[in-house]
Amino acid sequence: MTEHLDAQSDAQPDAHADELGIAAQPCTHVAGDALSPADPTPGMSRQVALHTESMWSGTVDTEAGAVSGWHHHGDHDTTLYVVSGRMRLESGPGGEVVVEAGPGDFLRVPAGAVHRESNPGDDASRAVIVRCGSGTPTVNVDGPAPASTSGSTSGSTSGNTSGNTSHGH
Repeated sequence: MTEHLDAQSDAQPDAHADELGIAAQPCTHVAGDALSPADPTPGMSRQVALHTESMWSGTVDTEAGAVSGWHHHGDHDTTLYVVSGRMRLESGPGGEVVVEAGPGDFLRVPAGAVHRESNPGDDASRAVIVRCGSGTPTVNVDGPAPASTSGSTSGSTSGNTSGNTSHGH
């Protein structure tokens, strides 16, 4: 392994990091074939790469046409990067807010947001997941957040929902 040296190589570690004893912690590597099954939710297959007190990272695979069960990620704020296929998230009151993403897109799921994922495409999808927070990373629930009882109507928000929010749901 080669060390990379640049103009900042003479800089000292952050004093706060040094006080905490973390400045000298080494970086780690997890091989793609070393991931292990994690956090089951019907309709999707998650694999964990790393899990610490404050971070969870891994992948999620969803078969074409599959729809996951409703769930949330507790105190974890979640970012997904879509590697391949399509990913659709339903969330918000009554699950009426829909966002859809494809390869190269990012999605954010706020901590505690009840949602479900689906794959509206013809091919399996894969996304890389990073969650920051603590506690249980996945909590399966019976349904979406309650719909608003005020007379307002909700619409879909999406880069591309194809006008169809009921695909296989």
